Amino acid sequence: MTSSAPPLAVPSDVFVWDESLLTGLETVDAQHHRLVDLFNALNRAIFHGQALSAQAQQEIFEQLLAYARQHFDDEERLMAEVGVDPRHRALHARLHDEFEAQVRSMWDARGHLRQPGDTLMGFLTSWLGLHIMGVDQAMARQIARIRAGATAEQAYQEEEDPIDRRVANLLRMVGQLYHVLAAQNQDLLEANARLEQRVRERTAALEAANRRLEAFSRIDGLLGIANRGYFEQRLREEVARHARQRRPLALVMVDVDHFKRYNDRYGHQAGDACLRAVAQALGTVVRREPDLLARYGGEELVALLGDTDLAGACVVAQRAVAAVQALGLRHEASDTAAVVTISAGAAALVPQGPEDAARLVQQADAALYAAKHSGRNRVGGCERSAAGGDPPQA
Repeated sequence: MTSSAPPLAVPSDVFVWDESLLTGLETVDAQHHRLVDLFNALNRAIFHGQALSAQAQQEIFEQLLAYARQHFDDEERLMAEVGVDPRHRALHARLHDEFEAQVRSMWDARGHLRQPGDTLMGFLTSWLGLHIMGVDQAMARQIARIRAGATAEQAYQEEEDPIDRRVANLLRMVGQLYHVLAAQNQDLLEANARLEQRVRERTAALEAANRRLEAFSRIDGLLGIANRGYFEQRLREEVARHARQRRPLALVMVDVDHFKRYNDRYGHQAGDACLRAVAQALGTVVRREPDLLARYGGEELVALLGDTDLAGACVVAQRAVAAVQALGLRHEASDTAAVVTISAGAAALVPQGPEDAARLVQQADAALYAAKHSGRNRVGGCERSAAGGDPPQA
């Protein structure tokens, strides 16, 4: 019985070489390109098997394996000559050995598979993407660092998974591989389990990199505390939460007194050290887990205090002023004191809606201005609290 459906056209090349596969190592890249050519040749032999004897197909396969082994040996020799960290070399060698065992197992079992060509070529193309864009490009980056003067350990430690197009392509290819393997018979379960473990490890590494990037995006590089962007995000979130709960939210805004004079007198490096010391001192005051200490800009810092009324904010602000003065950092250019001091403005409200985020900042800023205008090294905005109100919430 013959089918009336036209035969499906099978592409001759399943793997296309492009610049995303380059490592920058000329010999390695040339060998990778040759591997791509051999993969495509094997693909043509499998899909057009009627034109080739089983022996001819076997010869093409053996040629691919022999060239892959030569390529692996050359990579391992290069890493040894350059002095790449032994941990990376061990990982690389293990992946090389696993490849040979896995691809031969698939080749030997091809007669029992429903779609042997799809299975084998899916594995080969996915593996090559993982091999090049994973360990090989990591190897190349480490070699470049070592040749630039880094130690092997430094080059290894600095290596991180880049979240870019290469990784996206890699994950897509690996996902394709496992989609194909899932439909195959029991003979491939062991190889499939090993490959799934590699995907989990890769996914875990990417998730860890994402977490690190997210953390870095929240931190001020100089002071090691939250930056303004993250403060504004948290302010919006806390205003919404406190509005729902009808709870007070407080803000303390801090400014280092006569900081420009400090920089002019002692230099910018000393100014940076001064700001770090101030941030550390404030960190001993703003220490509750939900609260947030952030750099607002320049020498201005802010403390966002949840479930805190004005009296509580004033207590925190007063402790902050005292903690910075207690550092005893000499400031000969200050008209306020012989040491570095800060002025602080405190504000609090029970938010009603999103617009109260800006209102809270404006009130704290006005209170800070009042503190500076009345002599600095003090807290502004606490007059109403001192006249009577809720008990302090520190």
